[in-house]
Amino acid sequence: MPLSNIQIQPGFNKQVTATGAEGQWVDGDFVRFRYGLPEKIGGWEEIINKKVVGAIREQLIWADLDGRKYIALGSNKVLVIYFEGAYYDITPLDTPITGATFTTVNTNATVTVNKIGHGLTEGDLFTFTSVTPPTGAGYIASDFETNTFQVVTATVDTFTITMASAAGTSVAASGSAVLNPYVEVGPLNQTAGYGWGTSSWGGQSGLVTTLNGSLADDAQGNNGSATEITVTSALGFPTSGNIKVGAEFISYTNITGNILQGITRGSGGTRTAHSNGASVEYFTAWGQASTSTTVLLDPASWSLDHFGSTLVATIKNGKTFKWEAISSNPPALTTRATAITGAPTTSVMSIVSERDRHLIILGTETTIGTENTQDKMFIRFSDQENLSDYTPTSTNTAGTFRLDSGVKIVGAAKAKDYILILTDTAAYIMQFVGPPFTFSIRQVGSNCGLIGQHAIKYVNGKVFWMGQAGGFFVYDGTVKSLPCLVEDFVFTSKGDNLGINYTAGEQVYAGLNHLYEEITWFYARNGEEQVDRVVTYNYTENTWTTGSLARTSWADATLYDNPYATEFITADVPSFPTIQGATNINGASTYYAHEVGNNEVDALGNKTAIPAFITSGDFDLSTGGDGQFFMSIRRFIPDFKVLTGDAQVTLNLRSYPAVNAQSSPLGPFTINSSTDKVDTRARSRFASVKVANTSTDQNWRYGTFRVDVQPDGMRG
Repeated sequence: MPLSNIQIQPGFNKQVTATGAEGQWVDGDFVRFRYGLPEKIGGWEEIINKKVVGAIREQLIWADLDGRKYIALGSNKVLVIYFEGAYYDITPLDTPITGATFTTVNTNATVTVNKIGHGLTEGDLFTFTSVTPPTGAGYIASDFETNTFQVVTATVDTFTITMASAAGTSVAASGSAVLNPYVEVGPLNQTAGYGWGTSSWGGQSGLVTTLNGSLADDAQGNNGSATEITVTSALGFPTSGNIKVGAEFISYTNITGNILQGITRGSGGTRTAHSNGASVEYFTAWGQASTSTTVLLDPASWSLDHFGSTLVATIKNGKTFKWEAISSNPPALTTRATAITGAPTTSVMSIVSERDRHLIILGTETTIGTENTQDKMFIRFSDQENLSDYTPTSTNTAGTFRLDSGVKIVGAAKAKDYILILTDTAAYIMQFVGPPFTFSIRQVGSNCGLIGQHAIKYVNGKVFWMGQAGGFFVYDGTVKSLPCLVEDFVFTSKGDNLGINYTAGEQVYAGLNHLYEEITWFYARNGEEQVDRVVTYNYTENTWTTGSLARTSWADATLYDNPYATEFITADVPSFPTIQGATNINGASTYYAHEVGNNEVDALGNKTAIPAFITSGDFDLSTGGDGQFFMSIRRFIPDFKVLTGDAQVTLNLRSYPAVNAQSSPLGPFTINSSTDKVDTRARSRFASVKVANTSTDQNWRYGTFRVDVQPDGMRG
């Protein structure tokens, strides 16, 4: 029989069943489409052998006037600079806390720091200055002043730290020190706000730990018992009370060690699944939080931009800072970022209008310096060329404006000659028009809100974003809904769709990869708190793919040859900055250069395979009616445009749409560059093809699928 060429269109279609997607691809991972053909994506290599504390949620690459390249990286714990192969800690410090003393225990490296109402919580970072060591404990001032410290456990008036060596004697409330807390960026995860509002008024005690084992969406605990939950540390927890994991409240009646006993799942909030290492907060009886709410507390994030050589960094719902390397050769990079004088102190984000050089502060204070006047729909912009003047006068170009469609400004993106500002419901254009109004602001779309601050990207005259209630949008002069053949898979969790965790919408990050003309959205799937999924749109070929690549931030290849991206692992122990007594309570982020080779490579050169695959929809015989006859598949001819190493081709067979597909008896088939044909001896009513690789140093771009198919009766 002559060979048939099974035509398969580029892109995934996950809106229909596998048997309904004849001639289309339906699933895959770590793949993209180029020139209509599927291929494995490029590999990635770790840039530096250090892991940054916390989840990096934004990055910026820019150059100074001398052409030196800098990268700013903002996590929920720190702000760092990457410069010529090294990290530098530039995290702003908060108001110093004076009057701390030390309590030590002989032969124990755990030291208690005493300070009434210190306000620090477990996992907070700080430095010591002006230290007088505890008498007789064997410590000197530099033991405290050299590194950053982490709060290990905390009560209202004390907290513990871990020293590099054990104390030589026991002393109580000895010595003295000044504490310099790192500025608070915000919580790791987007959570629900309960009770009176947030923090202590909402009942939160400041006692924070993590799950030691995952929780399913059921009434069970996480250690084989329906009545118990194991946490990493229950130190300081009362014998009974309530904890909050994600948006779910769980009550308990007793504690043994680190096991909370007598639990009741979903005692407030929405019961859901939680991953191992998820944050656990204890809520006190005083000011106990309400267990119902419609308020979401944003996770920690930054907006990063540059004003010439100066880095401008705004903490989401916090202050705006600036940083510039001290001019020298090489530049001095050890100074910390400082708050911009005269700027608002509580804002959603900031963005630089580059052509006219105004700093625009979005979702900010109506009265500068008064935090409780923050209006998340209010905009301020500075005087031209002046980062410190935001008060409009007749002699400057500073100004204000309030948007009126929506509850809050979510994000913004710079385009060719305008800034597109997105609220939770609408789209606005902000455009420089000069004196006397400076900027023109007009609404250009409704019912098109943005899901998260970083879920928006501009490229080639168009702005793309993920919608607040699902779906994708594009602005090219008009706001339009973007057709998407994986929309249900991304935004719903019915059937085999994974869905998205809308509560983690602020963690969605859109990355541009112009090397392959792709915009990628990284997101947390339903039931997960951290980013673990990806959906990619090729804006030239108009194709969609999905996958499991997990990145919390992404920078396109501009000043560097490759895209740079970050991955956050909750269980990793950070190695930057150098934290005395560091644990995995804050997790850590790894920095990668992408589109490098074919593997995942760590900083030591160790390779891990990238297991790429792609699966087609089912094809059948049209002889005598669609799917009427079984078909005999005798052989196929491999056709790869690119093939390095081996690839595996599988023929998945099924008799009826409701039957699970299984590999043909002789498959999977290993293909290499010398494979001419493959004898299959396969028989079914429906069949699909899967192309995959499993080992390191393998790469492929698939071509056409030519197969010998003929009718083989009507009975299975």
